[in-house]
Amino acid sequence: MKNFPKTIPVFPLSNFIIFPKTTVPLNIFEERYLNMVDDAMKSNKFIGMIQPVKSKNENNEQPDLHKIGCLGKITSFRETNDGRYLIEIKGVIRFQTIEEIKTNNKYREVLVDFSKFSKDLDNNDQEIKFMDLELIFKDLKSLFDKKGFIINWKALEKQSLEETINALSMASPFSLEEKQVLLEAENLNIRKQKIAEILATYSHDIFNNSTLQ
Repeated sequence: MKNFPKTIPVFPLSNFIIFPKTTVPLNIFEERYLNMVDDAMKSNKFIGMIQPVKSKNENNEQPDLHKIGCLGKITSFRETNDGRYLIEIKGVIRFQTIEEIKTNNKYREVLVDFSKFSKDLDNNDQEIKFMDLELIFKDLKSLFDKKGFIINWKALEKQSLEETINALSMASPFSLEEKQVLLEAENLNIRKQKIAEILATYSHDIFNNSTLQ
């Protein structure tokens, strides 16, 4: 395994996950995260993306974080006229948080372990098999349409199986907890199975024209 940093800054975002080998754009405007990006650009360009356990904390304190996140590397950086940073982050490998580190920085940092996710670094050349995805696509498309989400389904057909599953996992209108389940799935087959299981919980609403909660 490559020599990844043992301590990383983290960007907690609710209902937002990234996977290894996927790239996502971010609009950075809060001062603490502008500082975080500045520091990352001066060092290894690594930032950890992780979900808080709850979107809001009742006591206005920093929310607890889930134990599993994904290390991302900044691959594109642009500063806007109003001081925002427009960056792109590419997922590299998932991590498990060991503990949070106390620092003088305004952003949060954690001590992490990558050993459980070494397979994230493997090249997966498995081609997409639409017979495997037919039901997922059908049910997901119904859910996306009902939620008003727009997906370029034709573009997905040109991607690998891994890229397609992960892209749908990231873009899906699932809950914070459901997305975390997908992130923590051990491998692609389990992630595909979990998507189907989550969709089954929405199936009544989809096919009976009920309002999705």
